[in-house]
Amino acid sequence: MPARPQLIRAMNEQLLLDEVRRSAPLSRPELARRSGLSKPTVAGSLAGLERDGLIQVAGRRTGVRGPAAVLYELRPEAAFVVGLDVGRVYLRGAVTDLTGDLRARLSRRAPSASGRSHVHGLADLADELLLEAGIRRTSGIVQTVVGSPGVVDPSRDALRMAPNLPGWEQPIVLTELRRLFGPTTVIENDVDLAALAERDHGHGRDASTFAFVSVGTGIGMGLVIDGKLHRGAHGAAGEIAFLPFTSRGADPAEVKHRGALEAATSSTAVVRAARAQGLDGRLSARKVFAAAAAGDTRARAVVDSEAMLVAKAVSSIVAVVDPELVVFGGGIGGAPGFAEAVAAKLERLTAFVPEIRVSALGEDAVVNGCVAAGLDLAWDRLLRSRAHDGRS
Repeated sequence: MPARPQLIRAMNEQLLLDEVRRSAPLSRPELARRSGLSKPTVAGSLAGLERDGLIQVAGRRTGVRGPAAVLYELRPEAAFVVGLDVGRVYLRGAVTDLTGDLRARLSRRAPSASGRSHVHGLADLADELLLEAGIRRTSGIVQTVVGSPGVVDPSRDALRMAPNLPGWEQPIVLTELRRLFGPTTVIENDVDLAALAERDHGHGRDASTFAFVSVGTGIGMGLVIDGKLHRGAHGAAGEIAFLPFTSRGADPAEVKHRGALEAATSSTAVVRAARAQGLDGRLSARKVFAAAAAGDTRARAVVDSEAMLVAKAVSSIVAVVDPELVVFGGGIGGAPGFAEAVAAKLERLTAFVPEIRVSALGEDAVVNGCVAAGLDLAWDRLLRSRAHDGRS
């Protein structure tokens, strides 16, 4: 069957939209040259896209021979994306337009009660973001992405492996998130999203295969192979918390619940190890690392043990994946000197030591990953809607 004219028109519009997204501003002759379409076809398609509010005139190119060329770009207000990062201590969020320009960014302390209270805390944060950005919920929010610990278990339609957030693994959590933010809401693993942000905006831009390892209240990994995020068969690729590396004094119940490596390397475990070494007072992982940097031998022993455990985990990753780069993030992963300490341990554990770097994205890494993933999903949705209109 020959393709319907509407479908051909929709396919042409998709092609031009993709060109404008990648290289705007572009003129009609440039779009014709890049797409291989005739100038009249380009003119007609651009008129349709402009009429539907997806592109707009960006100005005119002057200073060249002949009449000034009209330039086209995406219309930023055609779609908005909301990214939300849920953590044990903080909730963070951002809103961007279709071009990726930031419209608002906020963070708030997380409620300390149930999983449902975290959900409503995210809803309140989203309302604040939209208010600051001057956007109504009904005016073009095409995609919401929530970065969360753990992975979605389709059999229960609930999150699992999120022990740091009490109540977060109850099925009501996903039900409430979709009710508040819409049925197309996507929940992604937070460290996977941080890896995407690192790929697009950080050290991962120069590496095709790398691992992003976050060490803080917990431990997790996002793995990018040949430029693509690797999720695994069940979405659990990178759940290195359950690698069988532990330390003396680990609580067996915590090991079973959180995983051996996380029970031994989390910020709670660092404080526990510091107390076992004789440090006292109001301790935190940050204070232990500061004491080690100041020369306290007991704190140095704790940091040394922490570095060895993480190095063992990284050496396992190296043996299986052979990444060219490992990027550390999180409160412990980004602590001064920690990445260097892990690299030194790796020299003794593996013959192939990847480049070790500390993420420069800081606490916004997950939110940046949320909006990056959200923009890709929003873009796909817009293109699919054009194709559907062409078939109908």
